[in-house]
Amino acid sequence: MASNDSYSADEKLNLITRNLQEVIGEDRLKTILQEKNLSLYWGTATTGTPHVAYFVPMTKIADFLKAGCEVTVLLADLHAYLDNLKAPWDLLAHRVKYYEEVIKAMLESINVPLDKLKFVRGTEYQLDRAYVLDIFKLSTVATEHDAKKAGSEVVKQVQHPLLSGLLYPGLQHDAKKAGSEVVKQVQHPLLSGLLYPGLQALDEEYLKVDAQFGGVDQRKIFTFAEKYLPSLGYAKRIHLMNPMVPGLTGTKMSASDEDSKIDLLDGASVVKKKLNKAFCEEGNIDENGILAFAKFVIFSVLEIKNKTEFVIERAEENGGRIAFKNYASLEETFARKLLDPIRKKFQTPELQKLMKLAYPEPKKAKGGKGGANAAPERAVDPSRLDLRIGKILSAKKHPDADSLYLEEIDIGEEKPRTVVSGLAEYVPLEELQDRLVVMMCNLKPVNMRGIKSEAMLMAASVTGTDGKRQVIPLNPPAECKPGDRVVVKGYEHETAGEPDEQLNPKKKIFEALKPDLCTSEEGVAEYKGSPLVTSAGQVTSSLKNAQIS
Repeated sequence: MASNDSYSADEKLNLITRNLQEVIGEDRLKTILQEKNLSLYWGTATTGTPHVAYFVPMTKIADFLKAGCEVTVLLADLHAYLDNLKAPWDLLAHRVKYYEEVIKAMLESINVPLDKLKFVRGTEYQLDRAYVLDIFKLSTVATEHDAKKAGSEVVKQVQHPLLSGLLYPGLQHDAKKAGSEVVKQVQHPLLSGLLYPGLQALDEEYLKVDAQFGGVDQRKIFTFAEKYLPSLGYAKRIHLMNPMVPGLTGTKMSASDEDSKIDLLDGASVVKKKLNKAFCEEGNIDENGILAFAKFVIFSVLEIKNKTEFVIERAEENGGRIAFKNYASLEETFARKLLDPIRKKFQTPELQKLMKLAYPEPKKAKGGKGGANAAPERAVDPSRLDLRIGKILSAKKHPDADSLYLEEIDIGEEKPRTVVSGLAEYVPLEELQDRLVVMMCNLKPVNMRGIKSEAMLMAASVTGTDGKRQVIPLNPPAECKPGDRVVVKGYEHETAGEPDEQLNPKKKIFEALKPDLCTSEEGVAEYKGSPLVTSAGQVTSSLKNAQIS
């Protein structure tokens, strides 16, 4: 790794923030970098065995060290102990040592020097008198509601009394019984879950750092720290957040789901078996653990090792060797799909006819469930999607989710539909008011943080070479009005049939079509190269070569 002395403040800022999903306090970060090197910590509870996803924070730690940061790794044994007392202290002592050795081995495997890395065990300071007194002091100002909200991504919790009210009876005798006269308790969550945010907030002060680094799932804990540390006379810290990386099954990589993760000590045959089972749907760039690992680990490691290309060796019959100089080119190739040129060639009527002649559909057996009287299975194509123009009448933040918006959208029906969308991190509220949008209207309504969403707002999304993700709603023609139909050219309802009244979630029809929905190099919304159109013209986007969902 190059010496940090050769980097300017702007270059250090780029190293520190690249591939992050969010930074809280970026102005403070810029100011600090003009004056000195940043000090920060990353914490991990020493519970389950570390898996390959730990390489994601490791590659960022490599960036931090390269930028001259003073990095502390907190081995949070007290947090691990509070996790339902799953591990006794003698076992945790071994796990702390194991975590330290594994983290060192991971960093050494990607050529990251360890001389500027510091390891701290939580119980080295978290049981000291001053720290414990600060925990009690914090409990007198922090509400149970805020503690519950901050830890909602980690622990299930309920109700809204002051946190000190829950601590008080525990100092005397049975908290469940004694607290019943003081604090109204509807359910009885473990108090340790409500302590977590306060402990993590105080770690920032007691480790004497400028910033804390973690996953975006920690965001509410970070904002809890920003709110309450000043009430104790301590400074706000900067918060650096990695995106959450999908596991091999498409969901979050989890220590409790063997198929979702690769353990660091898995043998080669086990790794191969898990990769062969991995979810890597062609064209799907959003829920793809393989692509995410390539982005956040492989390309970062290649840079650390001064390698210029990511090479995939394939047999000649499968297309031969292919190389990518950066992640953006890999994602674009995957999103547009290597088989697209062949598919597009076979969209002509002549070749479609040839395909049916060469491979006629097998005749169904008479009688029974698939007999002559059975209704034929409808083809999975865009004619089954109920796409309409909507107009956003109002938009506001979701009351229980910072990353979601709550919108009322007119789609030409008797009353507007309530829609929950994940645009809060990408589009300012004022840009949504009175905006024309494309809506998917026949998905099954779903509850999103307690509010039923009755349709889906269609948007284009793309991740740039800097790791920043953009998400922007599709643009209908200006002459459209709410309720106008949106169809894919060649799949009009007159020829292909009406949209399903409601898409059957078990059939995964939209999921099957989604990989082929994208924007062209000209910014036209397309399905397999055919444009999405209204009676007034084509649907477009300012994002080119982007996925649509």
